[in-house]
Amino acid sequence: MSVIETSVDYEATSAEALVEQVVRESQGKGVCLTSSFQTEDMVVLHLLRQHLPDVLVIFLETGYHFKELIAYRDRMTAEWGLNLINALPELTVPQYEAQFGKLHIVQPTACCQARKVEPLMRSLEPFDWWFTGLRREQSPTRAGLKKVEDHRTPTGKHLKKVSVLADWNWARVTEYAQLHGIPQLELYARGYTSIGCEPCTAIPEAGADARSGRWGGKKLECGIHTFSEKA
Repeated sequence: MSVIETSVDYEATSAEALVEQVVRESQGKGVCLTSSFQTEDMVVLHLLRQHLPDVLVIFLETGYHFKELIAYRDRMTAEWGLNLINALPELTVPQYEAQFGKLHIVQPTACCQARKVEPLMRSLEPFDWWFTGLRREQSPTRAGLKKVEDHRTPTGKHLKKVSVLADWNWARVTEYAQLHGIPQLELYARGYTSIGCEPCTAIPEAGADARSGRWGGKKLECGIHTFSEKA
């Protein structure tokens, strides 16, 4: 029996059970997690490491991240002994800005494509199972998210995208992190609720959804979760 039999089975399965089920089905092969080192991703990583301690973690190193986030990434990589890959764009920030200028200001979608989407597509090629920390509560663009979806990248690569926390709210995420002693990125304490590249991330207004502080409110997704086609 395949792990992915019906969407009803997925939606009825707890995060803990779904992680265990996917690792068993995959035999621990071809599995990765994309992580921005926000709390959701750390919770998924904690769940995965209970069954797959050396799971490969992909971090999209855009060159524009908060220094606090990079420090947290390095700290947790060392403390947890992570199998980390920093996926790099084709050009460094100085090379990129010399050629295109500060594209994140005038054409943020094009900047995300070059510095996030393209490196991610390259990084996903060896994998069949792609874990994320996505949640429906995060944004209107994620309201219809399924726990497991079949995706196809522009290269024709088929893979299964697994968002085990799809039905969790923020309170449940933070409760799990506290219960298991997962340190939290200090930027949350300053009021940030969704943390991406520093030039494109602001503290959202009170009562707004978690991702409303991204890209000056001009968009809600960078593209790494919209480039692939649902198969």
